[in-house]
Amino acid sequence: MKKSIILIGTIVLLFACGGDKEKSVEDVIASNNLEEIRAKKESVSQLQSTYAQQLELLNAKIAVLDKNKKIALISSFTTKEEVFNHYIELQGNVTTKNLVVISPESPGILISVLVKEGQIVSKGQQLAKIDDGGLTPQLSQMKIQTSLAKTTFERQERLWNQKVGSEIQFLQSKANYEAQEKTVKQIEEQIAKTVVVAPFAGTIDEVITEQGNMVSPGATQLFRIINLNKMYIETDVPERHITTVKMGKSVEVELPVLGEKLLTKVAQVGSFINPANRTFKVEIPVSNKSKLIKPNLTAKIRINDYTNEKGLLIPQSIISENAKGQEYLYVIVKKVNNIGIAKKIIIETGKTEGDFIEVLKGIENGSEVILEGARSIKDGQEVKVITQK
Repeated sequence: MKKSIILIGTIVLLFACGGDKEKSVEDVIASNNLEEIRAKKESVSQLQSTYAQQLELLNAKIAVLDKNKKIALISSFTTKEEVFNHYIELQGNVTTKNLVVISPESPGILISVLVKEGQIVSKGQQLAKIDDGGLTPQLSQMKIQTSLAKTTFERQERLWNQKVGSEIQFLQSKANYEAQEKTVKQIEEQIAKTVVVAPFAGTIDEVITEQGNMVSPGATQLFRIINLNKMYIETDVPERHITTVKMGKSVEVELPVLGEKLLTKVAQVGSFINPANRTFKVEIPVSNKSKLIKPNLTAKIRINDYTNEKGLLIPQSIISENAKGQEYLYVIVKKVNNIGIAKKIIIETGKTEGDFIEVLKGIENGSEVILEGARSIKDGQEVKVITQK
């Protein structure tokens, strides 16, 4: 740099002094001779062009020979197209549709409890019995009366078919028989309600009412039964994601308490927007082979709402913003032997994921982008790449 300054000073001095036989610029101006002034201007212009070319050659050689020349040292990386998946992060609760508290359908005394807590039961298995209040003997009596009514009806029917007897006798016997049958069915249904059965296969989580207690429909709880095989996570998704969160979308699930991470998909998307918080419900099934996942467990979920098969990702830290609000970064052009020129590029960005952001416009696949040192350089500045990633 010092050599360049000395050289320029020498040129200026020679230019000012001129040769012994030539008039100085001041003398030519003082002569007020237009033709002489124009001739001097042409001579000076030619000298200026010649010296500029020589200065450029000298500076280029100095840049090669000067070991103390200061060039900005930077690191860079080459952009590469890759699949970019964006996720929205939410929190949800684990639940199951096979979780019910069983109540009695018939009032009476709970005369027997046939299961205990933690017991695995099958669908339709008898869990408890309620006193039927004498319905069983009554049913036996009604069945005898029904049998008699049936016999009477069948005889009257045969006679009626033979045109013997009156029609009214036939119709009365038929009505009596049908009434007896309905009464039997009603009593059987009432007795059936005194038997408590499992609505689905599962585990008795809690026996709530003990044997010998009085129970009644809608007021007494008998058992809590649960099936942990079909678990799912329910979460509220903000309405702005209604066009991107759909059935079949990939989901990453984390259960912090268990230290487990699962991959699954959205199984159901609600059709109702909650006016209170402007969200809609989403259900996400989870596998529970270990049986460690319990209802009401907190889960962190990441739903894939956007995918770009040819995304260009860059660190957010290298992006700057100008006075107009435009985002920009620096790329390297005219690179020779790890030395190139920094060029400012205005870019348009898309979605972010972690520390990286998607670039939509401005750079292309294979662009060499300045990484470390990007904040301290200027457009057109010479830079040296010391590390390329």
